[in-house]
Amino acid sequence: MTSRFCVLVVAKAPVPGFAKTRLCPPATARQAAEIAAAALLDTLDAVCATPGALPVVAMTGDLGSAARGSEIGRSLRRATVIAQRGWDFGARLANAHADTASVHAALPVLQIGMDTPQVTPALLGASIEPVLHGVHDAVLGPAEDGGWWGLGLRDPHHAQVLAGVPMSQEDTGVRTLRALAAVGLAAGPLPELSDVDTMGDAVRVAAEAPCGRFAAAVRAVEGREVA
Repeated sequence: MTSRFCVLVVAKAPVPGFAKTRLCPPATARQAAEIAAAALLDTLDAVCATPGALPVVAMTGDLGSAARGSEIGRSLRRATVIAQRGWDFGARLANAHADTASVHAALPVLQIGMDTPQVTPALLGASIEPVLHGVHDAVLGPAEDGGWWGLGLRDPHHAQVLAGVPMSQEDTGVRTLRALAAVGLAAGPLPELSDVDTMGDAVRVAAEAPCGRFAAAVRAVEGREVA
Protein backbone atom coordinates (compact mmCIF):
# COMPACT_ATOMS: atom_id res chain seq x y z
CA MET A 1 0.00 0.00 0.00
CA THR A 2 1.26 3.49 -0.87
CA SER A 3 2.13 5.60 2.14
CA ARG A 4 -0.07 8.69 2.37
CA PHE A 5 1.29 10.20 5.58
CA CYS A 6 3.74 9.65 8.43
CA VAL A 7 2.74 8.90 11.98
CA LEU A 8 5.52 10.26 14.15
CA VAL A 9 5.71 8.73 17.63
CA VAL A 10 7.81 10.69 20.11
CA ALA A 11 9.11 8.19 22.64
CA LYS A 12 11.47 7.75 25.57
CA ALA A 13 13.08 4.48 26.61
CA PRO A 14 11.13 3.27 29.68
CA VAL A 15 14.00 2.98 32.15
CA PRO A 16 12.99 2.13 35.74
CA GLY A 17 13.36 5.15 37.98
CA PHE A 18 13.02 7.57 35.07
CA ALA A 19 9.77 6.50 33.39
CA LYS A 20 6.29 7.42 34.65
CA THR A 21 7.56 8.27 38.13
CA ARG A 22 4.23 9.93 39.02
CA LEU A 23 2.72 6.43 39.09
CA CYS A 24 4.86 5.71 42.17
CA PRO A 25 3.24 4.88 44.53
CA PRO A 26 1.32 2.63 44.21
CA ALA A 27 3.53 1.34 41.39
CA THR A 28 7.15 0.48 41.99
CA ALA A 29 9.75 2.02 39.70
CA ARG A 30 9.90 -1.24 37.75
CA GLN A 31 6.13 -1.46 37.44
CA ALA A 32 5.92 2.14 36.26
CA ALA A 33 8.51 1.38 33.59
CA GLU A 34 6.56 -1.73 32.57
CA ILE A 35 3.44 0.41 32.15
CA ALA A 36 5.37 2.90 30.02
CA ALA A 37 6.83 0.09 27.91
CA ALA A 38 3.42 -1.46 27.40
CA ALA A 39 2.00 1.92 26.37
CA LEU A 40 4.72 2.33 23.76
CA LEU A 41 4.27 -1.19 22.41
CA ASP A 42 0.49 -0.85 22.12
CA THR A 43 0.94 2.54 20.43
CA LEU A 44 3.39 1.11 17.90
CA ASP A 45 0.98 -1.72 17.10
CA ALA A 46 -1.80 0.78 16.40
CA VAL A 47 0.43 2.96 14.24
CA CYS A 48 1.77 0.04 12.21
CA ALA A 49 -1.78 -1.21 11.59
CA THR A 50 -3.02 2.17 10.30
CA PRO A 51 -3.71 2.00 6.55
CA GLY A 52 -1.54 4.36 4.53
CA ALA A 53 0.65 5.29 7.50
CA LEU A 54 4.44 5.30 7.42
CA PRO A 55 5.64 4.80 11.03
CA VAL A 56 8.43 7.03 12.33
CA VAL A 57 9.71 6.99 15.91
CA ALA A 58 11.74 9.82 17.43
CA MET A 59 13.53 8.00 20.23
CA THR A 60 15.63 9.01 23.20
CA GLY A 61 17.13 7.05 26.09
CA ASP A 62 18.87 3.73 26.59
CA LEU A 63 16.80 0.77 25.44
CA GLY A 64 19.44 -1.54 26.89
CA SER A 65 18.37 -0.43 30.38
CA ALA A 66 14.66 -0.20 29.62
CA ALA A 67 11.77 -2.41 30.64
CA ARG A 68 10.92 -4.72 27.73
CA GLY A 69 13.88 -3.24 25.86
CA SER A 70 14.33 -6.24 23.57
CA GLU A 71 10.63 -6.36 22.71
CA ILE A 72 10.60 -2.64 21.97
CA GLY A 73 13.69 -3.03 19.81
CA ARG A 74 11.99 -5.70 17.73
CA SER A 75 8.88 -3.57 17.35
CA LEU A 76 10.95 -0.59 16.21
CA ARG A 77 12.18 -2.60 13.22
CA ARG A 78 8.82 -1.81 11.63
CA ALA A 79 9.49 1.93 11.76
CA THR A 80 11.97 4.56 10.66
CA VAL A 81 13.81 5.48 13.88
CA ILE A 82 15.35 8.91 14.35
CA ALA A 83 17.11 10.35 17.38
CA GLN A 84 15.55 13.20 19.34
CA ARG A 85 17.64 16.35 19.40
CA GLY A 86 17.13 19.74 21.00
CA TRP A 87 17.60 21.71 24.21
CA ASP A 88 14.05 21.26 25.51
CA PHE A 89 10.94 19.26 24.68
CA GLY A 90 9.44 21.87 22.36
CA ALA A 91 12.65 22.02 20.34
CA ARG A 92 12.86 18.23 20.20
CA LEU A 93 9.32 18.06 18.82
CA ALA A 94 10.09 20.69 16.19
CA ASN A 95 13.28 18.91 15.18
CA ALA A 96 11.52 15.53 15.03
CA HIS A 97 9.08 16.93 12.47
CA ALA A 98 11.92 18.46 10.46
CA ASP A 99 13.92 15.22 10.52
CA THR A 100 10.85 13.22 9.50
CA ALA A 101 10.33 15.58 6.56
CA SER A 102 13.97 15.18 5.51
CA VAL A 103 13.64 11.39 5.42
CA HIS A 104 10.13 11.16 4.00
CA ALA A 105 9.70 14.29 1.94
CA ALA A 106 6.31 15.65 0.87
CA LEU A 107 4.25 13.57 3.30
CA PRO A 108 1.97 15.12 5.93
CA VAL A 109 2.80 14.16 9.51
CA LEU A 110 0.57 13.14 12.41
CA GLN A 111 2.59 13.33 15.61
CA ILE A 112 1.59 11.50 18.78
CA GLY A 113 3.33 10.45 21.98
CA MET A 114 3.48 7.18 23.90
CA ASP A 115 1.03 8.30 26.62
CA THR A 116 -2.20 7.48 24.77
CA PRO A 117 -2.13 3.70 24.25
CA GLN A 118 -5.90 3.74 23.68
CA VAL A 119 -5.38 5.11 20.15
CA THR A 120 -6.60 2.84 17.37
CA PRO A 121 -5.80 2.59 13.66
CA ALA A 122 -9.27 3.98 12.94
CA LEU A 123 -8.71 7.02 15.17
CA LEU A 124 -5.27 7.73 13.70
CA GLY A 125 -6.53 7.43 10.14
CA ALA A 126 -9.54 9.64 10.80
CA SER A 127 -7.37 12.23 12.57
CA ILE A 128 -5.22 12.93 9.53
CA GLU A 129 -8.05 12.80 6.96
CA PRO A 130 -8.93 16.53 7.22
CA VAL A 131 -5.30 17.33 6.38
CA LEU A 132 -5.06 14.82 3.55
CA HIS A 133 -8.24 16.18 1.96
CA GLY A 134 -7.33 19.83 2.34
CA VAL A 135 -10.04 20.65 4.88
CA HIS A 136 -7.39 21.87 7.33
CA ASP A 137 -3.66 22.48 7.07
CA ALA A 138 -3.33 21.41 10.71
CA VAL A 139 -5.27 19.46 13.33
CA LEU A 140 -4.74 19.35 17.10
CA GLY A 141 -6.03 16.77 19.57
CA PRO A 142 -6.51 18.18 23.07
CA ALA A 143 -5.62 16.21 26.19
CA GLU A 144 -7.69 16.39 29.35
CA ASP A 145 -4.82 17.93 31.29
CA GLY A 146 -4.67 21.01 29.04
CA GLY A 147 -1.96 19.73 26.72
CA TRP A 148 -2.43 17.85 23.49
CA TRP A 149 -2.00 14.26 22.34
CA GLY A 150 -1.86 14.64 18.55
CA LEU A 151 -0.74 17.22 15.99
CA GLY A 152 -1.26 16.78 12.28
CA LEU A 153 0.44 19.05 9.75
CA ARG A 154 0.25 19.20 5.97
CA ASP A 155 3.71 20.81 6.02
CA PRO A 156 5.71 19.42 8.96
CA HIS A 157 8.11 22.36 8.78
CA HIS A 158 5.39 24.42 10.47
CA ALA A 159 6.19 22.45 13.62
CA GLN A 160 9.04 24.91 14.20
CA VAL A 161 6.48 26.97 16.14
CA LEU A 162 6.60 24.30 18.87
CA ALA A 163 10.09 25.42 19.82
CA GLY A 164 8.54 28.52 21.39
CA VAL A 165 5.68 26.78 23.23
CA PRO A 166 6.15 25.80 26.89
CA MET A 167 5.27 22.11 27.17
CA SER A 168 3.66 20.09 29.98
CA GLN A 169 1.60 23.03 31.26
CA GLU A 170 -2.13 23.46 31.78
CA ASP A 171 -2.28 25.93 28.89
CA THR A 172 0.04 24.12 26.46
CA GLY A 173 -2.88 23.28 24.16
CA VAL A 174 -4.08 26.88 24.00
CA ARG A 175 -0.54 28.16 23.49
CA THR A 176 -0.01 25.67 20.67
CA LEU A 177 -3.18 26.82 18.90
CA ARG A 178 -2.00 30.42 19.19
CA ALA A 179 1.44 29.56 17.84
CA LEU A 180 -0.11 27.79 14.85
CA ALA A 181 -2.46 30.72 14.25
CA ALA A 182 0.52 33.08 14.25
CA VAL A 183 1.83 31.36 11.11
CA GLY A 184 -1.60 31.31 9.47
CA LEU A 185 -2.79 27.86 10.51
CA ALA A 186 -6.28 27.44 11.98
CA ALA A 187 -6.06 23.95 13.45
CA GLY A 188 -9.07 21.69 13.16
CA PRO A 189 -10.08 19.86 16.34
CA LEU A 190 -9.54 16.17 17.08
CA PRO A 191 -11.26 14.18 19.85
CA GLU A 192 -10.06 14.86 23.39
CA LEU A 193 -8.13 12.01 25.00
CA SER A 194 -6.72 11.36 28.45
CA ASP A 195 -2.99 10.73 28.56
CA VAL A 196 -1.28 8.84 31.37
CA ASP A 197 0.31 10.88 34.12
CA THR A 198 -1.12 9.36 37.31
CA MET A 199 -2.38 5.92 38.31
CA GLY A 200 -5.93 7.24 38.09
CA ASP A 201 -5.25 8.18 34.47
CA ALA A 202 -3.76 4.75 33.84
CA VAL A 203 -6.82 2.95 35.20
CA ARG A 204 -9.19 5.07 33.07
CA VAL A 205 -7.15 4.58 29.90
CA ALA A 206 -6.78 0.85 30.52
CA ALA A 207 -10.56 0.58 30.79
CA GLU A 208 -10.83 2.06 27.28
CA ALA A 209 -8.46 -0.57 25.86
CA PRO A 210 -8.76 -3.54 28.24
CA CYS A 211 -7.19 -6.18 25.98
CA GLY A 212 -3.77 -4.64 25.37
CA ARG A 213 -0.40 -4.89 27.05
CA PHE A 214 -1.04 -1.58 28.78
CA ALA A 215 -4.16 -2.79 30.58
CA ALA A 216 -2.35 -5.94 31.69
CA ALA A 217 0.55 -3.90 33.08
CA VAL A 218 -1.87 -1.67 35.00
CA ARG A 219 -3.68 -4.69 36.44
CA ALA A 220 -0.34 -6.05 37.66
CA VAL A 221 0.19 -3.09 40.00
CA GLU A 222 -0.70 -4.38 43.45
CA GLY A 223 -3.42 -6.55 41.99
CA ARG A 224 -5.54 -3.58 40.89
CA GLU A 225 -8.52 -4.46 38.77
CA VAL A 226 -9.40 -2.50 35.68
CA ALA A 227 -13.14 -1.92 35.45
